[in-house]
Amino acid sequence: MTERAGLAVGFAGLGRMGTQMALRVLGAGLPLTVWNRSPARLEALTSAGARAVGTPKALAEESEVVLTMVSDADALRSILRGDEGALAGLRPGSILIDTSTIGSAAAVELAAEVTERGAHWIDAPVSGSTALAEKGELTLMLGGEADAIECAAPVFDAISRQRFHLGGAGAGAAMKLAVQAVLAVLNEAVAEGLVLAERAGIARDAAYDVFSGGVVAAPYVLYKRDAFVRPDDTPVAFTVDLMRKDLRLVFELAREAGIELTAVRAADEVLGRAGG
Repeated sequence: MTERAGLAVGFAGLGRMGTQMALRVLGAGLPLTVWNRSPARLEALTSAGARAVGTPKALAEESEVVLTMVSDADALRSILRGDEGALAGLRPGSILIDTSTIGSAAAVELAAEVTERGAHWIDAPVSGSTALAEKGELTLMLGGEADAIECAAPVFDAISRQRFHLGGAGAGAAMKLAVQAVLAVLNEAVAEGLVLAERAGIARDAAYDVFSGGVVAAPYVLYKRDAFVRPDDTPVAFTVDLMRKDLRLVFELAREAGIELTAVRAADEVLGRAGG
């Protein structure tokens, strides 16, 4: 399998993140076909030059590379399976890239169904904000065959700043869970640290300057400044429900590995109170 320019790309799942990623694909000059469960979300892509189709099957039939970005594994299964699902339309040798956070078990399960069709699976969950997606600067964690990843390079180049190939199917999905575990704890630690500083008489923005300019600085801390310093004026980028969904997958993986994630468990308990 060799890398090809001008790959025909299909994209399913046009939420906030998916829309920005799909626009990057278009901006890279790759022909794009789109499908979404809610047709109203297609307008942003079709007005930019994408072609819309009526079913995931039709999307796969017209694409050499199919990307998906959905909320969870069940949403992905509903896109892939059935008479009008993407699996029914996959071409032999085509590549299905799932960029969602579905967990490693689901990734391995669905990879088997894709390979049964003579196609190639890559789990490629993303790390980064919608702002980074808009700039094509996401980080990708990849699980799958090296040849398929090389072939899909023009797509990855369009949406990401860096990517890591971590192993076979499911490896990227597992790594994303490890990242989410760290983010859950980091998010809680920053929030608690800010409250501690404020109660000690330090202005919130000044305290955050120290966080972002000192030893605890991280890309997440840098680009989440507004969310922490001006939460009432900053749109929600990732909901409590979605984070807790990810953490349920984290705990499933931890149980399989036989480990206890004490700090992550504590962060999840706080999120549970925040979510009601």
